[in-house]
Amino acid sequence: MHTDTTRENPQAVAPQPSETSLDLAATAPGQLRVIKRNGTVVPYTDDKITVAITKAFLAVEGGNAAASSRIHETVARLTEQVTATFKRRMPSGGTIHIEEIQDQVELALMRAGEQKVARDYVIYREARAQARKSGAADVAQPHPSIRVTRADGSVQALDMGRLQTIIREACEGLAEVDGALIESETLKNLYDGVAEKDVNTALVMTARTLVEREPNYSYVTARLLMDNIRAEALGFLGIASSATHHEMADLYAKALPAYVEKGVEFELLDAKLKDYDLAKLGAALNHERDQQFTYLGLQTLYDRYFI
Repeated sequence: MHTDTTRENPQAVAPQPSETSLDLAATAPGQLRVIKRNGTVVPYTDDKITVAITKAFLAVEGGNAAASSRIHETVARLTEQVTATFKRRMPSGGTIHIEEIQDQVELALMRAGEQKVARDYVIYREARAQARKSGAADVAQPHPSIRVTRADGSVQALDMGRLQTIIREACEGLAEVDGALIESETLKNLYDGVAEKDVNTALVMTARTLVEREPNYSYVTARLLMDNIRAEALGFLGIASSATHHEMADLYAKALPAYVEKGVEFELLDAKLKDYDLAKLGAALNHERDQQFTYLGLQTLYDRYFI
């Protein structure tokens, strides 16, 4: 006799894929993969696109629209269009950054004549981007047992929030790198009372040991080293004690004039450089290009050429 085990056992749920199976799917040949903002790579799935588009419609048309068959049909059609675009571009599989997916969602909404939904979706994306940029590093998350000794001798808890932000930025846009692994291995090399400068050294050394496993870790290592260089330079110029990669988008306009001023003061730069509009030149610097260094390239510049 047939029995409905789901009804008899309300606790029964559909089996969920394990982390191992997801990892295998993310690396299987011929599959579409997604690079998340923290640098991890996961399998491409339609369901998250469906959820994102549905939320965009509900934000405009209200919660009652969730029961609308028109909304369900439109969302399904747009999701299919987005997926078809990537399959057409990469018939043999490939890697897509999450921002590319969101760009295609915007485009699909506009092509479907859903301008208001598309506009609200753009505004939502921008708000989320600003929140990540300005807020992520500001939330202190003290480590329960590791304290850091600063250069002035003061002691404070290791800020896990900033540590995770620096690692996340270092992994942005890179396939086959694991920010969580860098974090866990770094913490193994830290101890209560560790010097502040040694925290960055531990990050760099941890990432560097992974380069043989995956070449993209060379970029990760360079970006972690860049955090130390930023802190050293900005502190010397009296601008900030440290800064994240994304914060440099605003700080270069202040840093370049201060740098030239110091260079002239120490007779390392020609005073005629001060005649230029240095704030304008600094604002024109593209901080994203800081992400293009490999570890060996940046370390060589730091050791031999920076002044």
